[in-house]
Amino acid sequence: MSQISVNGLTFGYDGSSDNIFENVSFSVDTDWRLGFIGRNGKGKTTFLRLLLGEYEYRGSISSSVRFGYFPYRVTGEMLEKCAADFICELRPDCEEWQVICELSLLGEEADVLYRKFGLLSLGQRTKILLAVLFSGGSEFLLIDEPTNHLDIAAREKVKEYLAQKSGFILVSHDRDLLDACTDHVLVLNRQSIEVQNGNFSSWWENKQRADKFAKAQNEKFSKEIKKLKLAAKRASDWADKNERTKIGFDPIKENDRSISTRSIIGAKTKKMQSRAANIEKRIEREIAEKEGLLNDIEEIRELKLTMLTHHKNVLVSVRDFGLRYADAETPVLNGVTFELHQGDRIALVGGNGCGKSTLIRRILKSTGAGMAAETEERGVCETASGLVVSYVDQDTSWLRGNMPDFCDERGIDRTLFCTILRQLGLEREQFVKDIADLSEGQKKKVLISASLCTPAHLYIWDEPLNFIDVFSRMQLETLLLGCTPTMLFVEHDMRFRDAVATRTVML
Repeated sequence: MSQISVNGLTFGYDGSSDNIFENVSFSVDTDWRLGFIGRNGKGKTTFLRLLLGEYEYRGSISSSVRFGYFPYRVTGEMLEKCAADFICELRPDCEEWQVICELSLLGEEADVLYRKFGLLSLGQRTKILLAVLFSGGSEFLLIDEPTNHLDIAAREKVKEYLAQKSGFILVSHDRDLLDACTDHVLVLNRQSIEVQNGNFSSWWENKQRADKFAKAQNEKFSKEIKKLKLAAKRASDWADKNERTKIGFDPIKENDRSISTRSIIGAKTKKMQSRAANIEKRIEREIAEKEGLLNDIEEIRELKLTMLTHHKNVLVSVRDFGLRYADAETPVLNGVTFELHQGDRIALVGGNGCGKSTLIRRILKSTGAGMAAETEERGVCETASGLVVSYVDQDTSWLRGNMPDFCDERGIDRTLFCTILRQLGLEREQFVKDIADLSEGQKKKVLISASLCTPAHLYIWDEPLNFIDVFSRMQLETLLLGCTPTMLFVEHDMRFRDAVATRTVML
């Protein structure tokens, strides 16, 4: 066992007004299973890149171990090969038999190594790359969001696999994965960084207690400061009023006064002024103690959406529906039957490639959008007339341009859009960037914010939580449970799906 020590780390991207890390110091052990937690854009992937030595920085990062990084970069040329032909390009010290052993732990047969990589499912590709990552060597592994786009079965296998390993940093927003696979957490708070023993749930429980205590202390200090300010004002006002009586008096009305009382009044005034000054100093001390109390509080801010009410109760009707692409031998959908009523939140469930996104695009086509590919269909897939749909695509690669133009093209209110983005944790400096330059999680928040800005009868979200941080996931859970919109969605985060869905449809 050794340590990775970070001392005085300071780093910011060229052209950025703020540093991502400012004089950061902490240390972690290399035999830990370390969960890495933080809001989108806080610098998790950047920190992994710093460990790999890809960027210049101030301060020091010292370690006696080498680092391995997931995901590996897979080129277009590799997609045309079988994995056995290029695994040594990804990791030179890797041997095929080691990869096969690791694949067996992931529930995959060795034959996936000898099939064209580009034709494998996302889950199979991820398992091969993880098997390569853990094959041999004594590296400390940096694992960046391994379960994005994976179906539930593949996620479970990856979770079981990582739970048996040690010596890694795991960046993930999947709460179940973090709970099952980590024994320490490294957390990028709003203003600080902390390392804590335990998994996500134990850290979150501790954080909620700490935040509650900080709020109580803040309220106590605020009340104390208010009282002190009132006392200081009274003392100052009395001193000023008394000072004005030193010179000049009416000997008839104030027969108890004489020229000699002037020094007495001056002494009393000085005493009250001194008391007011002492109270002001105490106020300054109280404010200094209060500063920073609320800096790291992670508020799950309440989100809102505006729903439309349709004149029909049944919004989507699918009966014995099947669909086959014109160039495919077998149908991608077959015998699908369900109805979506107002108030339903239906989760489409099934493995990668079972047709969830295809069914969503076909439903969108019924409303006048989507599904340009040539297909053969049977059965019924229809939507209520005049249905307004708000859609979140799982793909963000097409996003580019500035945010005002994005809002104008979609006819959404800029102020409301930016307000929702701020509530989801996006900093104001991100608003002036080209959307293409945002992180994947931030791009997904752009799509979700646009959807929440769009009044609709039906919200269709296709894997909305890919790359989205855990705090925003909890915000969206609270929103959907409180507002109860009509929804059709695909999501492989089981904790979110189980909390939100009123029904599931298995494909």
